[in-house]
Amino acid sequence: MVMPTLDGDAVGYGPLTSARPAARRPDERIAQVIARSLGEARTVLNVGAGTGSYETAAHTFTAVEPSPAMRARRPAQLVTAIDAVAEDLPFADGQFDASMALFSVQDWSDADAGLREMRRVTRGPVTVLTCDPARVRDFWLYEYAPDVLETEARRYPSLDRLAGALGGATDVQPVPVPLDCTDSFNEAYYGRPELLLDPAARQPCSAWSFLDDRARQDFDFSLRHALGSGAWDEAFGHLRGRPSYDGSLVLLRALP
Repeated sequence: MVMPTLDGDAVGYGPLTSARPAARRPDERIAQVIARSLGEARTVLNVGAGTGSYETAAHTFTAVEPSPAMRARRPAQLVTAIDAVAEDLPFADGQFDASMALFSVQDWSDADAGLREMRRVTRGPVTVLTCDPARVRDFWLYEYAPDVLETEARRYPSLDRLAGALGGATDVQPVPVPLDCTDSFNEAYYGRPELLLDPAARQPCSAWSFLDDRARQDFDFSLRHALGSGAWDEAFGHLRGRPSYDGSLVLLRALP
């Protein structure tokens, strides 16, 4: 995934490229949402493919990933990723039945150009799994790590901007996050706050890489104290039993 800045913000990907775990654990319920959006497509392009956690045998995938570290971490059973960037895809017009970008548009140097390229090389649906920056700060984590969610809100392009770059007919579908979500992003732990105290659970979310050690220690102390005192449960304990969470996670599906 490409890691320059967006909209003039001094935000890069930096240290997390080498710190990411070998692979994320896809959640089968989120995978089903993605699969439905791809429909009957046979050939699918995955842009910013990373380790290919949502690439399944149901489709013939072509993966694009510019990070050597991420390409090296792809499981052997998946296709070898092509070293290319979203903004300059080395494919012919309309080459793929469908394409997808999952948790990656915020990391591209030019999200608009990347999405236009995806539209150019795709005959059918273009699927983008992302977060709505207008809703990122609504999550309880903002009380304990505001800098993380401020960073996320700055980096994610607005849904209107994404839809405009994709053109055609674009639908936006909220994606509920299940309580026992196996994927690793902040809202996956909405009802399991203790898990966010584990640095390994935070690694796949690039916004944490922009905090210094002192800020991480402050987060750890404040959340541990809130959990120990019962303050977190008093304010947010109802989330522990909620089957799913409607947060900022959304899926855009654009047709020509």
